[in-house]
Amino acid sequence: MSRIRMVNASAAEGQVAEILDEIRNAFGMIPNLFLTYAQHPPLLEANWHKVKRVMMEGRLSRKTKEAIAVLVSQDNGCKYCVAAHSGALKSIGVSADEIQKIVTNLDESDFSPLEKALIEFARKANSAPHTLSTEEFQAVKNTGADDAQIIEALGVMEVFTAFNKFLDTLDVELD
Repeated sequence: MSRIRMVNASAAEGQVAEILDEIRNAFGMIPNLFLTYAQHPPLLEANWHKVKRVMMEGRLSRKTKEAIAVLVSQDNGCKYCVAAHSGALKSIGVSADEIQKIVTNLDESDFSPLEKALIEFARKANSAPHTLSTEEFQAVKNTGADDAQIIEALGVMEVFTAFNKFLDTLDVELD
């Protein structure tokens, strides 16, 4: 049971109601993450804006971004985000078999060398950022990644590292 009460979406008013409606329209439901953030409207607004900009825009595919979300969350032990973003992968047409490959052996998954390099780079940045070498940066660039794509992959990692800590601290239940 969550340690903080979630906002009841049907009772929300004003800007919170508007943001929650926008989230519902985007996802077909309102994740408990956002119902919890709604306790502090500025944080709800900031995080929804960030999700839209990071996950729904940019040059990296949605599949690549969702894989980063799943794997970073798995590395951080956040069951909520692993389940939610495995579900997001399914919702965009990724098979259960392919999701299994993503979480157990990325090399066997259906990503290009560039996408795999970005995913692995984001994972390492999450777990051991101070150990990333100049050679590792260059190896990602050698797959064809440019600076903007590296930043985009790291932006996804950043969002989910924060969400993982928030959700786990508050023990927010999966919706």
